[in-house]
Amino acid sequence: MCEILRLENIVKVFPGTIALDSMKLSVNAGEIHSICGENGAGKSTLMKIVTGVYRPDTGQIYLDGEKINFNNPREASKKGISIIYQETSLFEEMTILDNIFLGDEITKNILGIRCIDYESMEAETIKVFEMMNISLDFNQKVKSLGMAQKQIVEIAKALKSKSKILILDEPTASLTEREVVALFKIIRMLRDDGVAVIYISHRLDEIFEVSNRVTVIRDGKFISCRNTSDITKNDLVTDMVGRSVENYYPKFETEIGEEIFCAFKLNQFGVLHDVDLNIHAGEIVGLSGLAGAGRTELALAICGFVKIDSGEIILEGKTRRISSYLDAMEAGIVYVSEDRGKYGLVTEMSIKHNISMSQLKAMKSTLFIDNEREEKLARKYIDEFGIKCKDSDLLAQNLSGGNQQKVSVSKAISLSPKVLILDEPTRGIDINAKVEIYNIIMQLVKNGTSVLMISSEMAELIGMCDRIYVMQSGHIKGEVNRVDFSQEKLLKMALEVE
Repeated sequence: MCEILRLENIVKVFPGTIALDSMKLSVNAGEIHSICGENGAGKSTLMKIVTGVYRPDTGQIYLDGEKINFNNPREASKKGISIIYQETSLFEEMTILDNIFLGDEITKNILGIRCIDYESMEAETIKVFEMMNISLDFNQKVKSLGMAQKQIVEIAKALKSKSKILILDEPTASLTEREVVALFKIIRMLRDDGVAVIYISHRLDEIFEVSNRVTVIRDGKFISCRNTSDITKNDLVTDMVGRSVENYYPKFETEIGEEIFCAFKLNQFGVLHDVDLNIHAGEIVGLSGLAGAGRTELALAICGFVKIDSGEIILEGKTRRISSYLDAMEAGIVYVSEDRGKYGLVTEMSIKHNISMSQLKAMKSTLFIDNEREEKLARKYIDEFGIKCKDSDLLAQNLSGGNQQKVSVSKAISLSPKVLILDEPTRGIDINAKVEIYNIIMQLVKNGTSVLMISSEMAELIGMCDRIYVMQSGHIKGEVNRVDFSQEKLLKMALEVE
């Protein structure tokens, strides 16, 4: 293969932090090259240098053998380097066509006036879609698309610009298994057409499935670059964290008690249909299903965020009227959102204030917040969960994704829930942080907390749960006990394949 991109001795320093230290990277045309490392390892900084967002303090960048320096992302884009972030940058109220050509519209002269040439833009888009073997109505608005389709539009936008290097940053974080398969098909097609794909992900199974080579970064330094065919998952993890993580899913047997929670015949018009679900004390129950199956919608209904049309919530044998999340918390049902940045944390506030936020009444001393009591609560979870920070006054936005998730879980656990609902608890965090979250979950169930875990990763559900319910289109399609777990069985239920 022909080398298309090479970085040598890259150094990038921010105040008080060496983000990259003598970093190197080599990427070939027509390969899928993964970049791995824990949160904070330097992956994002490295990609920002490749795409012209940052300039390195020292070091060299070579593109097609030519030494280059990008002053801004537009210069990198003109050289054929595109990046697609986990959160897409499309304009929801604009059409697919307008998004693809935004800032680079094709124009024509009509009576001396420069006008947008929609016919040419449509023809170009059709060519790109045919090359990707996809079918989308390019006149529909982006807001009507699912996450997978939005990422396809982002890729189409990059291909329209004749990108030679396509960087995908956590592209599958919001996708279902079926959507991941479709995305991988497109990625492999681009590779076969000679495009260099740089793939960043915390999902190790995906890296081994789709990559030709993988480069590992740790603490801003180059650790290794190897063919994925020559290494094991444990080799990769050892390179990433500097030690072996033998057990990804630290599941151990716990004493499962009596039924503590039951959702009986829950209905929400057009969303949930006669949903029956129960959880026992000290049990981890999984909720599986494809995107749009109703998993998060069920969690929101249980917690009073949305109104149910009929059905009952039964906790400890008593029917509970839950009209709001406050009702749910008072009953002992606590929810941790899949979107910690939007619904889990106020990132502009400190760790201490985030953890204590859900129980300010308990923090009061006469008319004011008791700072000592608040600090004691925060310190308890910082120490117990190993939240990496200099003190509790550090802003949540300055934490890594894994540490932010620990704060979000701490806030929930501080309420001493009887039933804890975790929606995608390890989304967007590295393998080491995942194992730490799993250990926290196991400690909770050991102490008698019941957990409902929603996850798009079947391996995670299989590794951690005692039972799994499978949802499809707002219905519970089946229930599987631990002894019968398999990805094939769960997927068949989700797809209703007999």
